[in-house]
Amino acid sequence: MSATPAWLQMALLYEDKAVLAFNKPAGLASQGGRGQVQDLESLLVHFAVSTTRRPHLAHRLDAETSGVIVAGRTKAAIAHLNEAFANRAAQKTYLAILCGGAPEPPTGSIAVPLEKIQTPRQTIMRPARPEADAAVSALTHYDTLAASPAAALVRLRPQTGRMHQLRAHSAALGRPIAGDQRYGGLSTLGGHAVPGLMLHAARLVCPHPLGGTLDVGAPPPASFTALAEALGFAQAVQENPA
Repeated sequence: MSATPAWLQMALLYEDKAVLAFNKPAGLASQGGRGQVQDLESLLVHFAVSTTRRPHLAHRLDAETSGVIVAGRTKAAIAHLNEAFANRAAQKTYLAILCGGAPEPPTGSIAVPLEKIQTPRQTIMRPARPEADAAVSALTHYDTLAASPAAALVRLRPQTGRMHQLRAHSAALGRPIAGDQRYGGLSTLGGHAVPGLMLHAARLVCPHPLGGTLDVGAPPPASFTALAEALGFAQAVQENPA
């Protein structure tokens, strides 16, 4: 087994004999797929204790999303974590910078069913049509931490785990996530360039496979913090890490 890449070791947030947790950088896919050169799932081989005990991710983040992601190191741990996510026992908290100022109301819930739409170029999730057969329920809680006329810093807590849920729900609220070109997010805010998707998985709390609670947090990347500071949200980011 080759040496663990230095950047991957730096991204490691927590490690024990059952669990690994990383602060995934934006731009790295969680799992391999069409057009992916590298993905986190494949890199977990560097943390295998044997050829038959390779860690596996318990959930996924979009490639453009940064933040906490967890893997199990044993079959029992993987099964335990998968069950926690399937039963919604995992509590996920995200930070996002939205376009267009504070949502209305500034604190609330988005209960908008979603349906998957496949186009020749991409897959998107949109609010489901009444007649849609493949619609799935989706629920997101949010609260505004800071706002200006151009943007808002919000905390998002998804209660379901649908594909692109936070991105689609933010757009449905009329406040797409900054840098999310797929869902209408702007590439500049208040005269400042948006360097990418401004969505960060800041904290994950779930039952630990060995008992007790796994509680892992990750600071936002420098690109997120820099834009937040430029928009006047620095103090809110510091006071609300997750």
